[in-house]
Amino acid sequence: MATITKKELVNRISEKTGQTKVVTKQVIQMFLDEIIDELGSGNRLEFREFGVFEIKERAARKAQNPRTLQKVDVPAKRVVKFKVGRMMKEKVCDVIDARSEWHQAHGQDAAKGAPSNSSVSQPSTSDRR
Repeated sequence: MATITKKELVNRISEKTGQTKVVTKQVIQMFLDEIIDELGSGNRLEFREFGVFEIKERAARKAQNPRTLQKVDVPAKRVVKFKVGRMMKEKVCDVIDARSEWHQAHGQDAAKGAPSNSSVSQPSTSDRR
C-alpha cells in the first residue's frame, strides 16, 4: 500500500485539468484550509458520496499508564470524526474484499499479510468428501 502525498495529488490533478502545478497546489491548499477553518468553528462538512467531517466532544476520563500502571486524568477534548460516504465505501470495500480474497487464496492472513493458521494445513470443505 502506497502513501500518496499532496505533491502527488497536485501533479495528477494538474495533468488532468491542464492547470499549472502552482495554481493547482494553491486551490488544493485553500480547500484544505477551509475544511480546517470550518471544523475549527465547530461546523459539520458534508460532501455527498464522499463523506462527512464533524467535531465530537470527548468527555474527561481516567486512564492507566500501561508501563507504570499509574492512574492518570485525561482531559475532555474535541476530535474530528469522519464518516465514510456511499461512493467511497463501495470503492474501499471492493478493494478490501479483493485483497482479502487474494490473501485467502494464497494462505495468508489479510490483516497481517502473514500465513494464516487456518488455511495452511486445513483442507477445504470440498476436499473432505
